[in-house]
Amino acid sequence: MEDAIKLFKALSDASRVRIINSLIDAPKYVELLAERLELTPSTVSFHLKKLEDVGLVTKHKDQYYIIYEICNETLNQTLENLVKSTNSHVAIEDAREQEYRQKVIDTFFKFEKLKSIPVQRKKRMIILEKMVEAFKFDEIYTEKEVNIIIADFHDDFATLRRELINEKLMKRDNGIYQRIK
Repeated sequence: MEDAIKLFKALSDASRVRIINSLIDAPKYVELLAERLELTPSTVSFHLKKLEDVGLVTKHKDQYYIIYEICNETLNQTLENLVKSTNSHVAIEDAREQEYRQKVIDTFFKFEKLKSIPVQRKKRMIILEKMVEAFKFDEIYTEKEVNIIIADFHDDFATLRRELINEKLMKRDNGIYQRIK
């Protein structure tokens, strides 16, 4: 992911894009690029270094000159391929989310009993998602059955039952409750 970000940053400068456009035609040396783009050689060298660092240009020595050319392998990558390389970042975020969820559960539950109902919505959702696991899909429950199951977690079963409905984890229809997929 860091490589993709560096590449996008390198392409975010107009002078660098002009240099790439010039190099697409043919390989060139710094002084020729400076003359054609009306930039100083030191400015062109600075930008070429940035482009080289991200793999967009390569250089080789030809007699007295250092010739720069486009690295087609990098330039021809699709945007999709660049973005897909960030999937490892998604896995890291998922691991962090799981770690956070477990920390919230450990904080609010003691021996499978809810110590208190979280005030913060995000934490409350984690608690409710944990509690709703006690209900099976495709099974119907009466209000009394729901109250008994919730009471195993916390004495305030009415508030928690209402929260399960409000957060669309369960549905209620004429006193019949079901877990929502």
